[in-house]
Amino acid sequence: MRLTLDNPAGVSAPYGDRFAHVARIDPGPGALLVTSGQIAADDAGDVVGPGDITAQSERIFELIGEILAAHGAGLADVAHIRTFMTSLDDLPGYGAVRRRLFPGTPPTSTTVEVGRLFHPDALLEVEVTAVVPG
Repeated sequence: MRLTLDNPAGVSAPYGDRFAHVARIDPGPGALLVTSGQIAADDAGDVVGPGDITAQSERIFELIGEILAAHGAGLADVAHIRTFMTSLDDLPGYGAVRRRLFPGTPPTSTTVEVGRLFHPDALLEVEVTAVVPG
């Protein structure tokens, strides 16, 4: 399987260059991974960094990275990120972490504000779709 992230000519650039318009996945050897939503939980189930969007974002992508690695993929293989945030006011802190972890053309993305998440200390929940190289 091969992943290509693209912003086609003739389509306005993505807002703030924070995401790609399309993730093309060409079938072949490999696999498609779809993760469950991850919150910034430690091994005991407690939220890391209550009230700290940066700490929570970093922990979430650490967990996602471990999940992907267990299946032969990494953050560079992420095609789509779906984020649920309790406040879009935290977007700058979250965006800074993402820009550091996804240099170059970033994956496609959806971010929405929600009333609450299942853990009261969680500021965001993130799920990804990734392509395992063949």
